Amino acid sequence: MNALRHSLVARIVAYLVLISGLALASIGLTVIMANSTQGNAAAINEAGALRLAGARIIHALSLADAEPLDRVLALEKRLESSTLEARSHYGVIGRQAANDINAALERLRDRFHRHVVPAVDAAENAGREQQARATARLNAYIREVDRFVTLRARTTESRIGLMSSIQVLFLGLIALLLVVALVDMQRSLARPVRRLMALSRQFSQRRFDGRSHFTSRNEIGKLGRTLDHMAAELDASYQALEDRVAQKTAELERHNRALQIIHDSSHALYGGGNDLCASAAPMLRRLENVLNIGPIVLSLHNEHDGTDMEILATHSPERPLYCRDLDCFACLGTDDAASRDRHIPLVDANARALVLPMVAGHLTLGYLTVSYLEAPGPSTHRLLNTLADQLATAIYLEQRIEEQQQLSLIKERTIIARELHDSLAQSLSYLKMQVARLERMQAKGLPAERQTQVIGDLREGLNSAYRQLRELLTTFRLSLDKSGLQPALEQTVEEFSERLGFPIELVYQVPPHLLSANEEVHLLQITREALANTVKHAHAHWARVSLTFRQARLQLAIEDDGIGLAHDDSPPMHYGLVIMRDRARHIDARLDLHNRPGGGTEVHLDMTPQADRLIKEESL
Repeated sequence: MNALRHSLVARIVAYLVLISGLALASIGLTVIMANSTQGNAAAINEAGALRLAGARIIHALSLADAEPLDRVLALEKRLESSTLEARSHYGVIGRQAANDINAALERLRDRFHRHVVPAVDAAENAGREQQARATARLNAYIREVDRFVTLRARTTESRIGLMSSIQVLFLGLIALLLVVALVDMQRSLARPVRRLMALSRQFSQRRFDGRSHFTSRNEIGKLGRTLDHMAAELDASYQALEDRVAQKTAELERHNRALQIIHDSSHALYGGGNDLCASAAPMLRRLENVLNIGPIVLSLHNEHDGTDMEILATHSPERPLYCRDLDCFACLGTDDAASRDRHIPLVDANARALVLPMVAGHLTLGYLTVSYLEAPGPSTHRLLNTLADQLATAIYLEQRIEEQQQLSLIKERTIIARELHDSLAQSLSYLKMQVARLERMQAKGLPAERQTQVIGDLREGLNSAYRQLRELLTTFRLSLDKSGLQPALEQTVEEFSERLGFPIELVYQVPPHLLSANEEVHLLQITREALANTVKHAHAHWARVSLTFRQARLQLAIEDDGIGLAHDDSPPMHYGLVIMRDRARHIDARLDLHNRPGGGTEVHLDMTPQADRLIKEESL
């Protein structure tokens, strides 16, 4: 009973079994009842034949020439051999009716043997009184046959009525079971299934607040409670996912704003020189507001003594110990109203710090100390690492730029010193020797004519020294006043075009920032020396200066259409040529001087630039 009460499948099976059992029982009983009526029609027909035979015997008695005894004997034989007996089916059904029918049949046979046969035998040769008596006996026999037929017909009719009653009973039971089953299935199956379908459509629309509220203990009830539990978990999971999505969206928005702040501050960071307070402090404070961190302390590492010096501290109540500008309030001030309204605790018992090294290559430039109350997530941690890397790159670049500027200044001074030594210092030494010579001549009282010659040498030396000084001033003014070699060459070409009286062609095809300052000065001086020789000796009407860079080689050519060299294979060792070759040797260049095929002279220089880079690859 518990299984039928708590199991929908068991009830459905029970309904099917009961309905099927009733249907089979009804069919079976119908078949049995139908079988129990078999033989009744044949028996009634046979009884009718016996009755007809009796009537014929009566008719034969009325005819004098007939032989009624023979007919009676034939009827007796037929009565004995006919299958008029009734039998009970399956030993139960129709037993009493069969006994009654068989008893009536026995009485019929007994009456026929005891009354009809003797009466007909006696009336065969007798008078009319015996014939009348035989006829009466035969009529009684016929009435007995009629009662037997009536009994047999009633038995058949009763069985047919019983069969109809059984059919009606079983049909009623089946209909009742169907109604009960339908009501039960409507209450226990159809309605819950419709509710489950509605819930499934609701769940498909991502609404998990609906519940079945099933209390039954059958399969549908268990399914509904399981679905309710699953919907509750899905609702909780969906809400958790929505919360996580909202948190991730907010985090991504914060990180996007933080990246935008870093991007917008990159120009100030990389172009701010050594002033980290003005370039980095506003960016750090804005990042604190966005990422909910802070304060942030920036310390630089001293590689000489291994100490860390605090350079910048956001939201600091006082200036850093190594502050270099007392007029700057970048560390102490705020950028916007949001920063002023937001309170960041300077000292908190629950605050923790995240120390991020600022590393460029194998060099540790400093540390970025980030205080926080809530531990930053992995994405925020990666963003802070990016910030530390960007600060390290900016600081490293500024340090390398300062070092390069110092090296460039040292190289420039070295170039000036060498130029002064190679030109003006030698001329002054020559003048000093001439002055000493003149003093000795005056001390010896030599004639004025000889002293005049020395004075002429002094005057020529002074003019040469003055000319060299002007050349050096012009060269250094060109190299220092304007950035790059191209403007200096253009000004040089313009200067010598005026001295020659015709424009000098200039071809310049060199990538920017290819040459070092030392190489630029030497190339400019070689060009000026070659053009000076053109002015002094060539008597030219056309000249060209070309500086090109092809296949990692720099080519410098100074050409003219003048008188050329007397000996192409062995040019004279003039003072200017010696200077040009010495300069070419200083920059690892090859210098050739030869006559052009069409006339004139060509000075050709070939070299591989060796310019220093601000950040070398091996240092990163």
